[in-house]
Amino acid sequence: MLARVIPLALALLLPLAAAAQPGIPVTTEPARVGAMPIEILANGTVVSESVVTIRTRVDGQITQVHVTEGQLVRRGQVLFTLDSRLNQALLAQQEAQLAANRAQIVRFQADAVRYQALRGEGFAAQQRFEQATAEAAAAVANARATEALIQQTRLNIEFATITAEADGKLGVLPLRVGNFVRQAENVAMGTITQMNPILVQFNVPERWLPQIRAALNAGEVPVQALGDGETGPPAQGTLVFVDSAVDVATGTIQLRARFDNPDGALWPGQYVRVTVVPTIEQDAISIPSAAVQTGQQGRYIFVLAPDGTARRRPVQLVRTLRDRAVVRGEIAAGDKIIVDGAQRVTEGARAVERNAPPAAPAPQRLSAAN
Repeated sequence: MLARVIPLALALLLPLAAAAQPGIPVTTEPARVGAMPIEILANGTVVSESVVTIRTRVDGQITQVHVTEGQLVRRGQVLFTLDSRLNQALLAQQEAQLAANRAQIVRFQADAVRYQALRGEGFAAQQRFEQATAEAAAAVANARATEALIQQTRLNIEFATITAEADGKLGVLPLRVGNFVRQAENVAMGTITQMNPILVQFNVPERWLPQIRAALNAGEVPVQALGDGETGPPAQGTLVFVDSAVDVATGTIQLRARFDNPDGALWPGQYVRVTVVPTIEQDAISIPSAAVQTGQQGRYIFVLAPDGTARRRPVQLVRTLRDRAVVRGEIAAGDKIIVDGAQRVTEGARAVERNAPPAAPAPQRLSAAN
């Protein structure tokens, strides 16, 4: 009889003992269902839209340098002045020659008129009239040639003042006052690098190409860029260029985005982290990234059931967005996803929320005596 009573008692006590065991402490966060942007992460390099090399178009000695290295300049601002006295003397000589040519025009035209009148009266031969007419035409041609030389000389004098051809920042200026520059030597006197707006060049895997093209056809595609090691707000730009072919060696495609850069936060040649947002996925299921675990049969998570037990559910990881993971699986909005402590629980194990809100105190009843 005793042998039958003891197993029966143990069978009744084991569930009570299991229920009395304290649950595994865990923290949970609710699953969310809502709009989540699709972010494409890449590494990029800042490049200038325009780099202008400063070169002389005339020969001459530098007499003045009006700017300093690293200075921001505007289009048309004077940079260098060359010695133009030789061209100015040549201009005076050519202007005098033009005056002589014009005087000859007046004389030859008068001769042509005179011989034409005499030819009609029989006092001059036809040949002399034709000669006077040709001399007048030659004088006009000589005057035009001199005018062209004067225009060329004036251009040379103008070129002796070297101005900025674009807005931007000056680089190194290797030449100083006193250096002689020649057009034929093609020596660079400096560079002007456009800083605002500026481009960021980067590559993304070709699998993103359909989404990027669809987003471009629909409108602007926002792009963010943040320098390596920087923690401030990223620069905001838009996608402006998609390369015409995929690089078969790397399986990536080159993109470019344009950024307004009035404060010079982005610097040419700088390495930046790029984020492209081609579209926003509606009704996306997101959970904390730390809750996703990987097993032999794939990824899974644990959900804290209403009865206080942990339930394992398989999921498919679509992508991650900072500390959130977008997944697919049997998850509903508001499900309590086990985050901290998920490695210690098993299917059906009891768990206790450490971050659960405290229970509201029971209302006090007043006695009849009060």
